[in-house]
Amino acid sequence: MRWVIGALALLLALLQFQLWFGPGSVPTLIELHSSLDEQRQANERAQARNDALAAEVEDLKEGLDALEERARYQLGMIREDETFYQVIEED
Repeated sequence: MRWVIGALALLLALLQFQLWFGPGSVPTLIELHSSLDEQRQANERAQARNDALAAEVEDLKEGLDALEERARYQLGMIREDETFYQVIEED
C-alpha cells in the first residue's frame, strides 16, 4: 500500500513539475497571452493605417481636389492665374 501512495505522490510531483516548468507551462501560457495582446494591438493599428491609405487611394482615383492638393503641397504646383509668394523666416 505504501508503494502505491509513493507512486501516486511521485506522479503528482511529476505532473506539477510539467505544469510549472515544462513545455506548455503556466508561465509560458501567460507570456503567450501577453504577446497575443500586443500582436492584436499592432494588427488594429495596421488595419487603421490600411483603411486610411485605401480611402486616400480611392479619393485620388475619384476626385481631382485631392490630386490638386497633393500636387500643390508636394510638387509646388500653381495655376496660371495665381502668383507664387515664398516667405522665408529668419531666426
